[in-house]
Amino acid sequence: MSDRTTAVVLGGSLAGLLAARALTGLAGRVVVVERDALPDGPVPRKGLPQARHVHQLWSGGARALEQLVPGVIGRLRAAGVTRLPVTTDMVALSPYGWFRRWGESAFMLPSSRDLLDWVVRQQVLADDRIELVERTEVLGLLGSDTAVTGVRVRADDGAERTMPADLVVDATGRGSRAPRWLTSLGLPAPERREVNSGVVYASRLFLAPDQARDGFPIVHVQADPGDGRPGRGGVLMPIEDGRWMVTLYGSRGGEPTADAGDFLRYARQELSHPIVADLLVNAEPLSEVAFTRTTANRRWFYERMPAWPEGFVVLGDAVCALNPVYGHGMSVAAQSAVLLRDLVRRHGLGSPALSRRIQKAVGRPVRAAWDLSTGVDVFYPGATEGGPTLRERVTAAYVRRLLRTATGNGRIARRVTDVTALERGAEVLLAPSVLLAAAVGPLRPALGGPPLTTEERKAAGL
Repeated sequence: MSDRTTAVVLGGSLAGLLAARALTGLAGRVVVVERDALPDGPVPRKGLPQARHVHQLWSGGARALEQLVPGVIGRLRAAGVTRLPVTTDMVALSPYGWFRRWGESAFMLPSSRDLLDWVVRQQVLADDRIELVERTEVLGLLGSDTAVTGVRVRADDGAERTMPADLVVDATGRGSRAPRWLTSLGLPAPERREVNSGVVYASRLFLAPDQARDGFPIVHVQADPGDGRPGRGGVLMPIEDGRWMVTLYGSRGGEPTADAGDFLRYARQELSHPIVADLLVNAEPLSEVAFTRTTANRRWFYERMPAWPEGFVVLGDAVCALNPVYGHGMSVAAQSAVLLRDLVRRHGLGSPALSRRIQKAVGRPVRAAWDLSTGVDVFYPGATEGGPTLRERVTAAYVRRLLRTATGNGRIARRVTDVTALERGAEVLLAPSVLLAAAVGPLRPALGGPPLTTEERKAAGL
């Protein structure tokens, strides 16, 4: 590392902060450029409206986060975030029946996005090798089609300036202008695919009943995209401070509304089981309904570009924005930042073809999460112009068989969970023993209702 090298990270949300952390000690100077003013505490911020909906950090992402920011899981736990074993503490109804609560395979860290970002931000920005430049908009890249040499920015007072850099990392999220920036340098437009299920989210915070504020499981009534009707689902996620974050979601023709008076009705009458509504009867509403339609899966295939400039990398939602209901965005950002760190450490900042190596490597965790998300969403009516491909139909048929098997086979349930949690690759689901289990089907009979314990039912007032 040369003390004269500079890395500029665009975006101060989770992906940007983790990228900055990954580059600390590998570049002489790391600068984070953020359009908004970051809050001084675990409170909402202007540029992150999706924070009002359910977020979960799967264990594959949590392990990557801990690699980058040692001690962060302990700090989250100290702030009230529960380590939730999966599927042990998950009550989930799939289109194929209720899942049993098998022994732990993976885990989640369910928290509000505001708290998660705040804990990470505190620790990352405490490092004086990282400089934060707030209220500053990125106008474009400096350089040519062969090498990016910096960025052009504008401060909130209107003043424009250039920021030279040996490496520029775009972590500006769904609104990334990287495709436009690349074409302005003379590069071809990147390949893009969008799978838009049309899912709408309506979320609300509740205070859990007194006895259900500690150790209560996640409850998820899943939508069914395969029956030709609008998909409708709901997630109740226990977060810090004894609260429940509840997100209701529905696809085209079955959307929830932003009306607080309709929230409980939708949960009771539109979902395939009223368990979420039953639990909310004895909970106290703490917020109005947060509402969003921005849930499309959108991926830019930067790794397939015929040419890629030195000194430029794209990470996080700027590469692949996913339907948040599957909870993979934060985990992919953390795993991508680990790859960024490892490749810069191995090859050195400024080494030939470094940026292309990083971009191709980032494609691996992106591909895994993309396949999980779109493998479901592509079956919603109108999600794509041409509908599911033959490969997607064949894959989905096998996955449906696996999920049905998982309702009554703990070994298969744990394999599926490992893949969903981004702990293992999807290839483990093609092992001969798994193929055989899928052919045999569930080993135990279907459950007749939600697998809540007697103590949980009592705590929730059921």
